[in-house]
Amino acid sequence: MAEAIFDEMGLPGGEVRRAYRTLQAWLDETPHEILTLRREEAETFFRRIGITFAVYGEGGDPERIIPFDIIPRILEAAEWRQISDGLIQRVKALNAFIADVYGPQDILRAGIVPRDQVILNETYRYQMQGVAVPQNVYTHIAGIDMVRVGPDEFYVLEDNCRTPSGVSYMLENREITMRLFPELFSRYNVAPVDHYCDELMRTLTSVAPRNCPGEPTVVVLTPGIYNSAYYEHSFLADQMGAELVEGPDLYVMDDVVYMRTTQGPKRVDVIYRRVDDDFLDPLTFRPDSALGVAGLMNAYRAGNVNLTNAVGAGIADDKAIYTYVPEMVKFYLGETPILKNVPTWRCADPEDAAYVIEHIAELVVKEVHGSGGYGMLVGPKAAREEIALFRELVKTSPEKYIAQPTLALSTCPTFVDEGIAPRHVDLRPFILSGREIRVVPGGLTRVAMRKGSLVVNSSQGGGTKDTWVLKD
Repeated sequence: MAEAIFDEMGLPGGEVRRAYRTLQAWLDETPHEILTLRREEAETFFRRIGITFAVYGEGGDPERIIPFDIIPRILEAAEWRQISDGLIQRVKALNAFIADVYGPQDILRAGIVPRDQVILNETYRYQMQGVAVPQNVYTHIAGIDMVRVGPDEFYVLEDNCRTPSGVSYMLENREITMRLFPELFSRYNVAPVDHYCDELMRTLTSVAPRNCPGEPTVVVLTPGIYNSAYYEHSFLADQMGAELVEGPDLYVMDDVVYMRTTQGPKRVDVIYRRVDDDFLDPLTFRPDSALGVAGLMNAYRAGNVNLTNAVGAGIADDKAIYTYVPEMVKFYLGETPILKNVPTWRCADPEDAAYVIEHIAELVVKEVHGSGGYGMLVGPKAAREEIALFRELVKTSPEKYIAQPTLALSTCPTFVDEGIAPRHVDLRPFILSGREIRVVPGGLTRVAMRKGSLVVNSSQGGGTKDTWVLKD
Protein backbone atom coordinates (compact mmCIF):
# COMPACT_ATOMS: atom_id res chain seq x y z
CA MET A 1 0.00 0.00 0.00
CA ALA A 2 1.38 3.41 -0.96
CA GLU A 3 2.88 5.41 1.86
CA ALA A 4 3.12 8.87 0.28
CA ILE A 5 0.01 10.77 -0.79
CA PHE A 6 -0.64 10.24 -4.49
CA ASP A 7 -1.44 13.45 -6.35
CA GLU A 8 -3.62 12.56 -9.34
CA MET A 9 -2.48 15.67 -11.22
CA GLY A 10 1.24 15.76 -10.54
CA LEU A 11 4.22 13.46 -10.68
CA PRO A 12 7.24 13.58 -8.34
CA GLY A 13 9.50 16.39 -9.46
CA GLY A 14 6.67 18.69 -10.46
CA GLU A 15 5.75 17.16 -13.83
CA VAL A 16 2.04 17.16 -14.65
CA ARG A 17 0.44 13.80 -15.49
CA ARG A 18 -0.67 13.46 -19.09
CA ALA A 19 -4.42 13.59 -18.48
CA TYR A 20 -4.12 16.87 -16.60
CA ARG A 21 -1.74 18.81 -18.90
CA THR A 22 -4.51 20.53 -20.84
CA LEU A 23 -6.29 21.38 -17.59
CA GLN A 24 -3.07 22.82 -16.15
CA ALA A 25 -2.60 25.03 -19.20
CA TRP A 26 -6.19 26.25 -18.88
CA LEU A 27 -5.76 26.99 -15.18
CA ASP A 28 -2.56 28.94 -15.93
CA GLU A 29 -4.40 31.19 -18.37
CA THR A 30 -7.58 31.66 -16.29
CA PRO A 31 -7.52 34.50 -13.71
CA HIS A 32 -8.45 33.74 -10.09
CA GLU A 33 -11.31 36.24 -10.33
CA ILE A 34 -12.92 34.27 -13.18
CA LEU A 35 -12.74 31.03 -11.20
CA THR A 36 -14.32 32.77 -8.20
CA LEU A 37 -17.10 34.14 -10.38
CA ARG A 38 -17.77 30.73 -11.91
CA ARG A 39 -17.95 29.14 -8.46
CA GLU A 40 -20.55 31.72 -7.42
CA GLU A 41 -22.53 31.04 -10.60
CA ALA A 42 -22.48 27.32 -9.83
CA GLU A 43 -23.85 27.94 -6.33
CA THR A 44 -26.59 30.16 -7.75
CA PHE A 45 -27.48 27.43 -10.25
CA PHE A 46 -27.73 24.76 -7.57
CA ARG A 47 -29.89 26.98 -5.37
CA ARG A 48 -32.19 27.91 -8.22
CA ILE A 49 -32.96 24.34 -9.20
CA GLY A 50 -33.18 23.24 -5.57
CA ILE A 51 -30.28 20.82 -5.21
CA THR A 52 -30.05 20.65 -1.44
CA PHE A 53 -29.64 17.94 1.14
CA ALA A 54 -30.85 17.78 4.71
CA VAL A 55 -28.75 17.35 7.82
CA TYR A 56 -30.91 15.92 10.58
CA GLY A 57 -30.38 16.53 14.26
CA GLU A 58 -28.92 20.02 13.89
CA GLY A 59 -30.48 23.34 14.82
CA GLY A 60 -31.52 25.99 12.31
CA ASP A 61 -32.27 25.40 8.66
CA PRO A 62 -31.10 21.86 7.83
CA GLU A 63 -31.26 22.39 4.05
CA ARG A 64 -27.80 22.92 2.56
CA ILE A 65 -26.09 23.01 -0.78
CA ILE A 66 -23.27 20.53 -1.18
CA PRO A 67 -20.13 22.54 -2.05
CA PHE A 68 -19.29 22.06 -5.72
CA ASP A 69 -15.67 22.23 -6.81
CA ILE A 70 -15.34 23.63 -10.30
CA ILE A 71 -12.11 21.77 -11.20
CA PRO A 72 -12.92 18.34 -12.67
CA ARG A 73 -11.27 15.08 -11.75
CA ILE A 74 -9.86 13.27 -14.79
CA LEU A 75 -9.40 9.53 -15.34
CA GLU A 76 -7.78 8.06 -18.43
CA ALA A 77 -9.53 5.35 -20.45
CA ALA A 78 -7.13 2.61 -19.32
CA GLU A 79 -7.61 3.56 -15.66
CA TRP A 80 -11.36 3.43 -16.08
CA ARG A 81 -11.28 0.02 -17.79
CA GLN A 82 -9.57 -1.45 -14.73
CA ILE A 83 -12.17 0.13 -12.44
CA SER A 84 -15.14 -0.84 -14.63
CA ASP A 85 -14.06 -4.47 -15.01
CA GLY A 86 -13.56 -4.72 -11.26
CA LEU A 87 -16.96 -3.17 -10.52
CA ILE A 88 -18.81 -5.58 -12.81
CA GLN A 89 -17.04 -8.53 -11.22
CA ARG A 90 -17.76 -7.29 -7.71
CA VAL A 91 -21.47 -6.61 -8.31
CA LYS A 92 -21.89 -10.07 -9.88
CA ALA A 93 -20.45 -11.59 -6.72
CA LEU A 94 -22.58 -9.43 -4.42
CA ASN A 95 -25.76 -10.39 -6.29
CA ALA A 96 -24.78 -14.05 -6.11
CA PHE A 97 -24.18 -13.72 -2.37
CA ILE A 98 -27.56 -12.09 -1.68
CA ALA A 99 -29.33 -14.71 -3.79
CA ASP A 100 -27.47 -17.43 -1.93
CA VAL A 101 -28.19 -16.25 1.63
CA TYR A 102 -31.92 -16.03 0.82
CA GLY A 103 -31.73 -19.36 -0.99
CA PRO A 104 -29.53 -22.45 -0.52
CA GLN A 105 -26.95 -20.69 1.73
CA ASP A 106 -24.05 -22.56 0.17
CA ILE A 107 -21.47 -20.00 1.31
CA LEU A 108 -22.66 -20.38 4.91
CA ARG A 109 -22.51 -24.15 4.77
CA ALA A 110 -19.01 -23.91 3.32
CA GLY A 111 -17.98 -21.90 6.38
CA ILE A 112 -16.64 -19.01 4.31
CA VAL A 113 -19.02 -16.47 5.86
CA PRO A 114 -20.10 -17.19 9.46
CA ARG A 115 -23.78 -18.13 9.63
CA ASP A 116 -24.49 -15.95 12.67
CA GLN A 117 -22.95 -12.94 10.92
CA VAL A 118 -25.74 -13.23 8.33
CA ILE A 119 -28.76 -14.77 10.05
CA LEU A 120 -28.49 -12.60 13.18
CA ASN A 121 -27.64 -9.46 11.23
CA GLU A 122 -30.17 -6.65 11.67
CA THR A 123 -30.23 -6.10 7.88
CA TYR A 124 -31.13 -9.73 7.15
CA ARG A 125 -34.80 -10.12 6.16
CA TYR A 126 -35.97 -13.68 6.76
CA GLN A 127 -39.21 -12.75 4.93
CA MET A 128 -37.17 -12.92 1.69
CA GLN A 129 -36.24 -16.56 2.18
CA GLY A 130 -37.28 -18.42 -0.95
CA VAL A 131 -38.70 -15.35 -2.77
CA ALA A 132 -37.98 -15.59 -6.51
CA VAL A 133 -36.83 -12.27 -7.93
CA PRO A 134 -36.69 -11.46 -11.67
CA GLN A 135 -33.37 -12.26 -13.39
CA ASN A 136 -32.11 -13.31 -9.93
CA VAL A 137 -30.95 -9.70 -9.44
CA TYR A 138 -31.12 -8.16 -5.97
CA THR A 139 -29.04 -5.01 -6.17
CA HIS A 140 -30.14 -3.33 -9.38
CA ILE A 141 -28.51 0.00 -8.56
CA ALA A 142 -25.21 -0.28 -6.71
CA GLY A 143 -22.89 2.48 -5.57
CA ILE A 144 -19.40 1.22 -4.76
CA ASP A 145 -17.25 3.65 -2.76
CA MET A 146 -13.62 3.59 -3.84
CA VAL A 147 -10.37 5.35 -3.03
CA ARG A 148 -7.11 5.61 -4.88
CA VAL A 149 -3.71 5.49 -3.21
CA GLY A 150 -1.36 5.13 -6.18
CA PRO A 151 -1.15 5.17 -10.00
CA ASP A 152 -2.69 1.69 -10.27
CA GLU A 153 -3.90 1.13 -6.71
CA PHE A 154 -7.65 1.36 -6.19
CA TYR A 155 -9.38 0.07 -3.07
CA VAL A 156 -13.07 -0.48 -2.35
CA LEU A 157 -14.10 1.21 0.90
CA GLU A 158 -17.66 -0.05 1.08
CA ASP A 159 -20.54 -1.41 -0.96
CA ASN A 160 -23.93 0.32 -1.16
CA CYS A 161 -26.50 -2.22 -2.29
CA ARG A 162 -29.71 -0.86 -0.71
CA THR A 163 -30.52 2.62 -1.96
CA PRO A 164 -27.29 4.34 -3.01
CA SER A 165 -27.72 8.07 -3.53
CA GLY A 166 -25.72 10.74 -5.31
CA VAL A 167 -26.31 10.00 -8.98
CA SER A 168 -28.27 13.24 -9.45
CA TYR A 169 -25.19 15.16 -8.31
CA MET A 170 -23.09 13.27 -10.85
CA LEU A 171 -25.46 14.35 -13.61
CA GLU A 172 -25.94 17.94 -12.45
CA ASN A 173 -22.19 18.37 -11.89
CA ARG A 174 -21.60 17.46 -15.53
CA GLU A 175 -24.28 19.85 -16.74
CA ILE A 176 -22.96 22.80 -14.76
CA THR A 177 -19.34 22.10 -15.77
CA MET A 178 -20.29 22.06 -19.45
CA ARG A 179 -22.28 25.26 -18.97
CA LEU A 180 -19.60 27.16 -17.06
CA PHE A 181 -16.50 25.92 -18.90
CA PRO A 182 -17.45 24.94 -22.47
CA GLU A 183 -14.01 25.97 -23.75
CA LEU A 184 -12.26 23.59 -21.34
CA PHE A 185 -14.71 20.75 -21.95
CA SER A 186 -14.20 21.05 -25.71
CA ARG A 187 -10.45 20.44 -25.30
CA TYR A 188 -11.09 16.95 -23.93
CA ASN A 189 -12.82 13.87 -25.34
CA VAL A 190 -14.97 13.05 -22.31
CA ALA A 191 -17.27 10.02 -22.12
CA PRO A 192 -20.89 11.15 -21.56
CA VAL A 193 -22.99 10.42 -18.47
CA ASP A 194 -26.26 12.02 -19.56
CA HIS A 195 -27.63 8.67 -20.76
CA TYR A 196 -27.72 7.33 -17.19
CA CYS A 197 -31.47 7.79 -16.70
CA ASP A 198 -32.22 6.07 -20.02
CA GLU A 199 -30.03 3.18 -18.90
CA LEU A 200 -31.74 3.15 -15.51
CA MET A 201 -35.17 2.93 -17.11
CA ARG A 202 -33.94 0.18 -19.44
CA THR A 203 -32.60 -1.72 -16.44
CA LEU A 204 -35.83 -1.38 -14.46
CA THR A 205 -38.06 -2.50 -17.33
CA SER A 206 -35.76 -5.48 -17.94
CA VAL A 207 -36.59 -6.84 -14.48
CA ALA A 208 -40.37 -6.73 -14.77
CA PRO A 209 -42.14 -9.33 -12.57
CA ARG A 210 -43.03 -12.69 -14.04
CA ASN A 211 -46.76 -11.87 -14.10
CA CYS A 212 -46.36 -8.48 -15.81
CA PRO A 213 -49.17 -8.36 -18.39
CA GLY A 214 -47.38 -6.16 -20.95
CA GLU A 215 -45.16 -3.10 -21.08
CA PRO A 216 -44.16 -2.59 -17.43
CA THR A 217 -45.21 0.52 -15.54
CA VAL A 218 -42.33 1.90 -13.44
CA VAL A 219 -42.72 4.27 -10.49
CA VAL A 220 -40.28 5.85 -8.02
CA LEU A 221 -41.41 5.47 -4.41
CA THR A 222 -40.19 8.27 -2.13
CA PRO A 223 -40.69 8.84 1.61
CA GLY A 224 -41.66 12.41 0.73
CA ILE A 225 -40.40 15.97 0.64
CA TYR A 226 -38.75 15.83 4.06
CA ASN A 227 -36.35 13.08 3.06
CA SER A 228 -32.73 14.23 2.64
CA ALA A 229 -32.54 12.82 -0.92
CA TYR A 230 -35.98 14.01 -2.11
CA TYR A 231 -34.44 16.17 -4.83
CA GLU A 232 -32.80 13.09 -6.30
CA HIS A 233 -36.02 11.06 -6.17
CA SER A 234 -37.94 13.71 -8.08
CA PHE A 235 -35.05 14.31 -10.49
CA LEU A 236 -34.75 10.65 -11.46
CA ALA A 237 -38.51 10.18 -11.85
CA ASP A 238 -38.67 13.24 -14.09
CA GLN A 239 -35.70 12.19 -16.21
CA MET A 240 -37.05 8.64 -16.65
CA GLY A 241 -40.60 9.78 -17.39
CA ALA A 242 -41.85 7.73 -14.42
CA GLU A 243 -44.36 8.75 -11.77
CA LEU A 244 -43.01 9.89 -8.42
CA VAL A 245 -45.26 8.39 -5.77
CA GLU A 246 -45.57 8.18 -2.00
CA GLY A 247 -47.04 5.31 -0.01
CA PRO A 248 -50.63 6.66 0.04
CA ASP A 249 -50.59 6.92 -3.78
CA LEU A 250 -50.44 3.11 -4.02
CA TYR A 251 -52.66 0.30 -2.80
CA VAL A 252 -52.78 -3.49 -3.15
CA MET A 253 -55.83 -5.46 -4.25
CA ASP A 254 -55.76 -9.21 -4.93
CA ASP A 255 -51.95 -9.15 -4.60
CA VAL A 256 -51.61 -6.58 -7.38
CA VAL A 257 -50.27 -3.05 -6.82
CA TYR A 258 -52.24 -0.13 -8.22
CA MET A 259 -51.50 3.57 -8.44
CA ARG A 260 -54.25 6.13 -7.90
CA THR A 261 -54.52 8.46 -10.90
CA THR A 262 -57.01 11.03 -12.13
CA GLN A 263 -58.06 8.47 -14.78
CA GLY A 264 -58.61 5.77 -12.16
CA PRO A 265 -56.43 2.88 -10.90
CA LYS A 266 -53.34 1.94 -12.91
CA ARG A 267 -51.37 -1.25 -12.38
CA VAL A 268 -47.76 -0.85 -11.21
CA ASP A 269 -45.16 -3.45 -12.16
CA VAL A 270 -41.76 -2.15 -11.01
CA ILE A 271 -41.17 0.07 -7.97
CA TYR A 272 -37.81 1.81 -7.70
CA ARG A 273 -38.11 2.33 -4.00
CA ARG A 274 -36.17 4.85 -1.97
CA VAL A 275 -37.91 3.75 1.23
CA ASP A 276 -36.06 1.54 3.71
CA ASP A 277 -37.12 -2.09 4.21
CA ASP A 278 -38.62 -1.48 7.65
CA PHE A 279 -41.14 1.03 6.30
CA LEU A 280 -42.18 -0.70 3.07
CA ASP A 281 -45.17 -2.72 4.27
CA PRO A 282 -46.83 -2.21 7.67
CA LEU A 283 -48.33 -5.71 7.47
CA THR A 284 -44.86 -7.30 7.23
CA PHE A 285 -42.44 -4.91 8.87
CA ARG A 286 -43.08 -1.90 11.11
CA PRO A 287 -46.84 -1.66 11.74
CA ASP A 288 -46.55 2.08 12.49
CA SER A 289 -45.13 2.93 9.06
CA ALA A 290 -47.05 5.54 7.08
CA LEU A 291 -44.51 5.51 4.23
CA GLY A 292 -45.19 2.10 2.74
CA VAL A 293 -48.03 0.11 1.20
CA ALA A 294 -50.05 -2.50 3.10
CA GLY A 295 -49.84 -5.87 1.35
CA LEU A 296 -46.85 -4.91 -0.82
CA MET A 297 -44.81 -7.94 0.23
CA ASN A 298 -47.63 -10.32 -0.68
CA ALA A 299 -47.73 -8.81 -4.19
CA TYR A 300 -43.94 -9.13 -4.34
CA ARG A 301 -43.97 -12.80 -3.34
CA ALA A 302 -46.77 -13.50 -5.82
CA GLY A 303 -44.63 -12.22 -8.70
CA ASN A 304 -46.96 -9.32 -9.49
CA VAL A 305 -44.53 -6.50 -8.70
CA ASN A 306 -40.77 -6.13 -8.49
CA LEU A 307 -39.00 -3.96 -5.92
CA THR A 308 -35.65 -2.42 -6.75
CA ASN A 309 -33.40 -2.75 -4.97
CA ALA A 310 -34.67 -6.01 -3.54
CA VAL A 311 -35.85 -6.23 0.05
CA GLY A 312 -32.98 -7.55 2.16
CA ALA A 313 -30.22 -6.42 -0.20
CA GLY A 314 -28.78 -4.45 2.70
CA ILE A 315 -27.14 -7.60 4.02
CA ALA A 316 -24.37 -6.90 1.48
CA ASP A 317 -23.92 -3.32 2.81
CA ASP A 318 -22.80 -4.50 6.22
CA LYS A 319 -19.20 -3.44 6.82
CA ALA A 320 -18.36 -6.77 8.45
CA ILE A 321 -19.82 -8.69 5.48
CA TYR A 322 -17.72 -6.41 3.24
CA THR A 323 -14.61 -8.11 4.50
CA TYR A 324 -15.68 -11.38 2.83
CA VAL A 325 -16.30 -9.98 -0.68
CA PRO A 326 -12.92 -11.17 -2.08
CA GLU A 327 -13.85 -14.67 -0.93
CA MET A 328 -17.28 -14.25 -2.58
CA VAL A 329 -15.62 -13.43 -5.91
CA LYS A 330 -13.59 -16.66 -5.70
CA PHE A 331 -16.50 -18.77 -4.38
CA TYR A 332 -19.20 -17.71 -6.84
CA LEU A 333 -17.19 -16.69 -9.91
CA GLY A 334 -14.00 -18.71 -9.56
CA GLU A 335 -12.01 -15.56 -10.30
CA THR A 336 -9.30 -13.48 -8.66
CA PRO A 337 -10.69 -10.13 -7.42
CA ILE A 338 -9.73 -7.22 -9.67
CA LEU A 339 -10.47 -4.59 -7.03
CA LYS A 340 -8.94 -4.94 -3.59
CA ASN A 341 -10.58 -4.46 -0.23
CA VAL A 342 -8.95 -2.25 2.34
CA PRO A 343 -7.26 -4.52 4.94
CA THR A 344 -9.80 -4.77 7.75
CA TRP A 345 -9.90 -5.96 11.34
CA ARG A 346 -13.21 -7.56 12.34
CA CYS A 347 -13.71 -6.58 15.96
CA ALA A 348 -16.10 -9.52 16.43
CA ASP A 349 -12.92 -11.61 16.35
CA PRO A 350 -11.25 -11.39 19.81
CA GLU A 351 -7.73 -11.21 18.37
CA ASP A 352 -8.70 -8.45 15.96
CA ALA A 353 -10.53 -6.57 18.71
CA ALA A 354 -7.46 -6.73 20.99
CA TYR A 355 -5.27 -5.32 18.21
CA VAL A 356 -7.75 -2.52 17.47
CA ILE A 357 -8.08 -1.54 21.13
CA GLU A 358 -4.31 -1.34 21.47
CA HIS A 359 -3.71 0.57 18.20
CA ILE A 360 -6.96 2.54 17.98
CA ALA A 361 -5.21 5.93 17.72
CA GLU A 362 -3.65 4.78 14.42
CA LEU A 363 -6.81 3.34 12.83
CA VAL A 364 -10.11 4.28 11.25
CA VAL A 365 -12.90 2.63 13.26
CA LYS A 366 -16.40 2.29 11.77
CA GLU A 367 -19.77 1.02 12.92
CA VAL A 368 -20.74 -1.95 10.78
CA HIS A 369 -24.13 -0.32 10.06
CA GLY A 370 -22.91 3.30 10.06
CA SER A 371 -23.24 5.63 7.08
CA GLY A 372 -22.81 9.26 6.11
CA GLY A 373 -19.56 9.61 8.05
CA TYR A 374 -21.32 9.06 11.37
CA GLY A 375 -20.30 6.43 13.93
CA MET A 376 -16.72 6.68 12.75
CA LEU A 377 -13.33 7.48 14.29
CA VAL A 378 -10.33 8.69 12.29
CA GLY A 379 -7.74 7.90 14.94
CA PRO A 380 -4.80 10.05 13.78
CA LYS A 381 -7.09 13.11 13.48
CA ALA A 382 -9.20 12.50 16.61
CA ALA A 383 -9.06 14.18 20.01
CA ARG A 384 -7.89 12.14 23.00
CA GLU A 385 -11.41 12.05 24.49
CA GLU A 386 -12.92 10.72 21.26
CA ILE A 387 -10.27 7.99 21.06
CA ALA A 388 -11.00 6.98 24.67
CA LEU A 389 -14.74 6.87 23.91
CA PHE A 390 -14.30 4.59 20.90
CA ARG A 391 -11.91 2.35 22.79
CA GLU A 392 -14.66 1.74 25.35
CA LEU A 393 -17.27 1.22 22.62
CA VAL A 394 -15.13 -1.46 20.97
CA LYS A 395 -14.52 -3.13 24.33
CA THR A 396 -18.23 -3.11 25.16
CA SER A 397 -19.70 -4.10 21.76
CA PRO A 398 -16.88 -5.37 19.56
CA GLU A 399 -19.25 -7.01 17.07
CA LYS A 400 -20.57 -3.58 16.07
CA TYR A 401 -17.23 -2.32 14.75
CA ILE A 402 -14.55 -2.89 12.15
CA ALA A 403 -11.24 -1.07 11.82
CA GLN A 404 -8.97 -0.20 8.92
CA PRO A 405 -5.60 1.47 8.46
CA THR A 406 -5.65 5.17 7.66
CA LEU A 407 -5.25 5.24 3.90
CA ALA A 408 -3.33 7.99 2.17
CA LEU A 409 -6.28 8.98 -0.07
CA SER A 410 -5.23 10.51 -3.37
CA THR A 411 -5.63 14.25 -3.89
CA CYS A 412 -6.96 16.30 -6.78
CA PRO A 413 -6.56 20.03 -7.48
CA THR A 414 -9.45 21.88 -5.82
CA PHE A 415 -10.45 25.54 -5.94
CA VAL A 416 -10.64 26.76 -2.36
CA ASP A 417 -10.60 30.23 -0.80
CA GLU A 418 -6.81 30.48 -0.83
CA GLY A 419 -6.57 29.32 -4.45
CA ILE A 420 -5.93 25.94 -6.06
CA ALA A 421 -4.82 23.32 -3.56
CA PRO A 422 -4.82 19.50 -3.29
CA ARG A 423 -7.72 17.94 -1.42
CA HIS A 424 -8.46 14.28 -0.69
CA VAL A 425 -11.12 12.57 -2.82
CA ASP A 426 -13.02 9.32 -3.16
CA LEU A 427 -15.26 7.98 -5.94
CA ARG A 428 -18.72 6.42 -6.04
CA PRO A 429 -19.35 4.81 -9.46
CA PHE A 430 -22.88 3.57 -10.17
CA ILE A 431 -23.55 0.09 -11.56
CA LEU A 432 -26.89 -0.94 -13.07
CA SER A 433 -27.80 -4.64 -13.04
CA GLY A 434 -30.75 -6.06 -14.93
CA ARG A 435 -30.71 -8.31 -17.92
CA GLU A 436 -27.25 -6.80 -18.48
CA ILE A 437 -24.75 -4.98 -16.24
CA ARG A 438 -23.89 -1.42 -17.18
CA VAL A 439 -21.38 0.95 -15.61
CA VAL A 440 -21.71 4.68 -16.28
CA PRO A 441 -18.27 6.10 -17.15
CA GLY A 442 -17.49 8.29 -14.17
CA GLY A 443 -19.41 8.55 -10.96
CA LEU A 444 -19.64 10.92 -8.04
CA THR A 445 -16.29 12.24 -6.83
CA ARG A 446 -16.57 13.49 -3.28
CA VAL A 447 -13.92 15.85 -1.97
CA ALA A 448 -12.85 16.76 1.56
CA MET A 449 -12.94 20.56 1.31
CA ARG A 450 -11.02 21.14 4.54
CA LYS A 451 -7.23 20.98 4.41
CA GLY A 452 -5.93 17.66 5.68
CA SER A 453 -9.40 16.18 6.17
CA LEU A 454 -10.07 12.61 5.01
CA VAL A 455 -13.86 12.80 5.52
CA VAL A 456 -15.60 13.44 2.21
CA ASN A 457 -19.25 12.93 3.27
CA SER A 458 -21.55 15.86 2.52
CA SER A 459 -23.02 15.58 6.00
CA GLN A 460 -19.51 16.21 7.36
CA GLY A 461 -18.69 19.24 5.17
CA GLY A 462 -17.47 17.45 2.05
CA GLY A 463 -18.15 18.61 -1.50
CA THR A 464 -18.37 17.10 -4.97
CA LYS A 465 -16.71 17.55 -8.35
CA ASP A 466 -17.33 16.43 -11.90
CA THR A 467 -15.57 13.21 -12.91
CA TRP A 468 -14.24 13.01 -16.47
CA VAL A 469 -13.46 9.64 -17.99
CA LEU A 470 -11.52 10.18 -21.20
CA LYS A 471 -12.29 8.14 -24.30
CA ASP A 472 -9.46 6.27 -26.03
